[in-house]
Amino acid sequence: MGWGITPFEGNYYISRKFLRTRGFKPNYIPGLCVYKFLYVWMDLHLENGHKIKNLGWLYWLPNPLFPFIWYRVGIPRSHPELVVEEIQPPI
Repeated sequence: MGWGITPFEGNYYISRKFLRTRGFKPNYIPGLCVYKFLYVWMDLHLENGHKIKNLGWLYWLPNPLFPFIWYRVGIPRSHPELVVEEIQPPI
């Protein structure tokens, strides 16, 4: 957690550097949030050929007041086909 992976409103916003997959691809279905602005839905393409539609989103015209969502893949914290690993840093 931190700047690379930021929790916000029950979701995670992950910079590409911290994603463990390169399978998120935009499907060009647009969306609008009244205060975070314009986004596009992202599908997850797995190596085995399976595709999970609309698993994430990417704000391509984000609100300048929320720099932690700028051009990051947003994913829900709880999704039946998603595993989120939280690793505690060493003390």
